[in-house]
Amino acid sequence: MAASNQTQTLDHLEQNEEFDYSKRSQWLRAAVLGANDGLVSTASLMMGVGAVKHAMKVMILTGFAGLVAGACSMAIGEFVSVYSQLDIEYAQMKRDQKRPGVAAAAAEDGGGENDKEGLPNPLQAAAASALAFSVGAMVPLLAASFISEYKLRIGAVVAAVSVALVVFGWLGAALGGAPVVRSSARVLIGGWMAMAVTFGLTKLIGSRGL
Repeated sequence: MAASNQTQTLDHLEQNEEFDYSKRSQWLRAAVLGANDGLVSTASLMMGVGAVKHAMKVMILTGFAGLVAGACSMAIGEFVSVYSQLDIEYAQMKRDQKRPGVAAAAAEDGGGENDKEGLPNPLQAAAASALAFSVGAMVPLLAASFISEYKLRIGAVVAAVSVALVVFGWLGAALGGAPVVRSSARVLIGGWMAMAVTFGLTKLIGSRGL
């Protein structure tokens, strides 16, 4: 009897764990993508400008501008996206309330109030996206803020961003139940490619005096 109860408890925990993964998928996607976007886009922007302008102040100002612009863009985009989803779900709820059978069942179970509580919040989603982007963007900014020598500054930015990419990739995979090594490697290689392409193309254009 005890063994049977233990088996049922383990099955229940496994089901809850799978449920948690699915419930976490939406905010996890927004948080990880926001942080990765802030990290890669700001670092690539700083690397691109740094390819033709070696002054530390120029790189810092470029990164700060990228942080502010990117955070605002992420917040506005997420707000519009979630608000559109909210409008769709409200419209669906109104259609369901017009159906006699569905309306009666919802009234008995209190489903109307529960559905409203489960709807997404556009302001929270916008704030979370902007915050995640800002956290990622701070990594290359901090790495470049205290090193005046150009080559060391570039190396510090690449090293700090590489470590952060691995951490973000590992965190997203671990919380989402995905393969950790594969996810981290994918995020790391993608970030390297973005920085390399931006640095190379900007250096090429800058060398031609355009």
